[in-house]
Amino acid sequence: MENAIKKTIITVVGKDTVGIIAKVCTYLADNGINVLDISQTIVSGYFNMMMIVDMSGATKAFAEISEEMDQLGDQIGVAIKCQREEIFEKMHRI
Repeated sequence: MENAIKKTIITVVGKDTVGIIAKVCTYLADNGINVLDISQTIVSGYFNMMMIVDMSGATKAFAEISEEMDQLGDQIGVAIKCQREEIFEKMHRI
């Protein structure tokens, strides 16, 4: 039986530098997380990316991935936040 898709929203914000997308996507691939959709913009030198990923094949628990993504953000100078889709939708409901 296939795992149901477990969508997570990942946001990355900070000063634009070379390799942000590569480092984030490498981490995701190394941990069995599939990118479903990605949008990124740069405004006045500031990088903003939003990704929707499928965590159903993840090799670690959500909390561990979220913590490691936070640490990765610190290393590359951006803020990385992970939110489960259902929580994101409830928080942003009008």
